Amino acid sequence: MAVDYAVIVVYLAGMLAMGWWGMRRAKSKSDFLVAGRRLGPAMYSGTMAAIVLGGASTIGGVGLGYQYGLSGAWMVFTIGLGLLALSVFFSARIARLKVYTVSEMLDLRYGGSAGLISGVVMWAYTLMLAVTSTIAYATIFDVLFGLDRTLAIILGGAIVVAYSALGGMWSITLTDMVQFVVKTIGVLLLLLPIAVVKAGGFAEMKAQLPTEYFSPLGIGGQTIFTYVLIYTFGMLIGQDIWQRVFTARSDKVAKLGGTVAGVYCLVYALAGAVIGTAAKVLYPNLAAADDAFATIVKDSLPMGVRGLVLAAALSAVMSTSSGALIACATVANNDIWSRLRGAFTRGDATNEEDGGRDEVSGNRAFILVMGVAVIGTAIALNNVVEALTVAYNLLVGGLLVPILGGLLWKRGTAAGALSSVVVGGAAVVGLMAWKGILANEPVYYGLLASLVAYVAVSLATRPTDAAVLAAWRERLAGRPGATAEATAPAQI
Repeated sequence: MAVDYAVIVVYLAGMLAMGWWGMRRAKSKSDFLVAGRRLGPAMYSGTMAAIVLGGASTIGGVGLGYQYGLSGAWMVFTIGLGLLALSVFFSARIARLKVYTVSEMLDLRYGGSAGLISGVVMWAYTLMLAVTSTIAYATIFDVLFGLDRTLAIILGGAIVVAYSALGGMWSITLTDMVQFVVKTIGVLLLLLPIAVVKAGGFAEMKAQLPTEYFSPLGIGGQTIFTYVLIYTFGMLIGQDIWQRVFTARSDKVAKLGGTVAGVYCLVYALAGAVIGTAAKVLYPNLAAADDAFATIVKDSLPMGVRGLVLAAALSAVMSTSSGALIACATVANNDIWSRLRGAFTRGDATNEEDGGRDEVSGNRAFILVMGVAVIGTAIALNNVVEALTVAYNLLVGGLLVPILGGLLWKRGTAAGALSSVVVGGAAVVGLMAWKGILANEPVYYGLLASLVAYVAVSLATRPTDAAVLAAWRERLAGRPGATAEATAPAQI
């Protein structure tokens, strides 16, 4: 596998080189956290597709195809549906807000008082998302080099932390574009057709496998419904996704580019399921479904091509990991640490867009600290599925209602938003402890409790101040002069 190793080493070296190049462009807080809000349609589409299609979408998507057939596409398909919904209905308004985090949006809409708590919930989500992506390095580097699990996590995590800390979102954007191209070539253009041919074509696959492998609902209606709640709605509100929306050059770029990325996700979903179905024909008795990707790559692809496809899997993991890491660090610094220190003042905000090196240095330090925390947690944690489930349950159960409510319902109040976050989050945590982390009930009833609390408390309290709503509408409209400084709410 010398040629395959060479491909991987060159790829990893290229990631670090782009991190170094990105460092030269990251001159302000805006550059470092949101790539200066300057991405055009092509780069925006590629990076958005890269962030949402991670190791779970690639290795896990093939594994679901191995286990359930074509209906295994539903998990990644619902991710694509969520990205399409975000892009078509919300991304233009989100991009015009010119903020850095979801919690800042909540502060603008409700006039403060929910930002710190929502920041803690979002931080927990982004941390666990980064952890699950980092754990996936163990699988890939074991296939590539036979490395020990801990060493593999440290190696993969260190590379991502290095290029993310060097250039922030500029480095991540550049590496994500490369990762998008590598994934497209490796998975869609190489592995997909080769796997189908090796399995004898679709006719042979149908002859070898049970009928339910080709049923669109074979995975089960309740499972699909849960995927929609967790992943489709999760795409609408995650800091890692919103932070990419903030990088768009304009609201039109956010809408068009995101729509293209969403369609790409739907194609990727079907490709993964087909590859997994082909693997089931070729290797019917694998010990675990998630071994299907690595097995078909190792046994079915020629030298060099195998290295490129494994680089594609590595790309998928690294893009999600780096996106989650910078989101985690951004929330930790801007929504938690700065609020606790009382650093969000009118004077500080004025300097942030022009921001000096101190702003960049501070955010870079938080990426390093969060990176170490992510790597340490990944080494200590074994169950990826449970960690990912906890992350999305907290996100959807605690934050979906106040975020979408703020965008869609003008009668929602700060008290309603705060109670929604607290009640929904507590319900999710309590039900996970009672029913089990992997149960469906926590997200079902947590979301319902959050909705009831939001509506009831909002109707029982005074409407949001007219001045706050007026400033909010100005920001949503993207009118000149509607700046963060002019509408900065009281912080907690």
